[in-house]
Amino acid sequence: MTAHAGLLTHFSTVVGLPSLPGAFLMAFPALFSIVNPLGAALIFAQVTAGQSRRNCIALARQVALYSAVLMLASIWMGGLVLSFFGITIDALRIAGGLVVAVRAWSLLQAPETEEARKQAQGSAVQASANIMGQAFFPLTMPFTVGPGTIAVAIALGSEGPPGGNHFVFYGVLSLAGLLVAGIVWAAYTYADQLLCLLGTTGTRIVSRLAALILLSIGVQILITGVQGVILSSAHAVLLMAS
Repeated sequence: MTAHAGLLTHFSTVVGLPSLPGAFLMAFPALFSIVNPLGAALIFAQVTAGQSRRNCIALARQVALYSAVLMLASIWMGGLVLSFFGITIDALRIAGGLVVAVRAWSLLQAPETEEARKQAQGSAVQASANIMGQAFFPLTMPFTVGPGTIAVAIALGSEGPPGGNHFVFYGVLSLAGLLVAGIVWAAYTYADQLLCLLGTTGTRIVSRLAALILLSIGVQILITGVQGVILSSAHAVLLMAS
């Protein structure tokens, strides 16, 4: 086995994919699907209607920056929060998997409902004269990065690799978060063009595809959590029996 292959097999992700590429391929779709920057960009275009192009670009940059900070903080410090409250990773996986699956199911059935919710949030922002003052709340939190996104990021980063090189592992997860934030920046910056390109029907198709991926990821996280509880219980029973 080469040194490169040995490095890859050394890592284990929180959702059962045993390599660094596996960690990225789980983290990026999970974060992208739950953030749904393409769908949110259409509402962003309506929120910023009447604003100058310069303000829209500056606002998109601020929202993307805040989104990146929230996701990175959740990835890097989520494990500490869990330890402080005495929450096991398997409990978080089960809870997070349920939350993500339920959210994805609702999006899959009726993305129009989610659009209406974000439209209501956007209307509240649009009513403010100082739209730049709304960059963090509510445009970033909870409009772009909501509790579901934070829960997924914590679940991804709460259990590092079974050995050293934690910084490489978290770096891969951070890369996925930064890439999603970059897509948020691009989608919000060119929200008007995206609105013309996709239209309402195209956006709902993209939203349903993202919801299907998100549902699969939520089920996978849930299954991994249940497996962890079963294995831990079986191990405890064997120790008591011995």
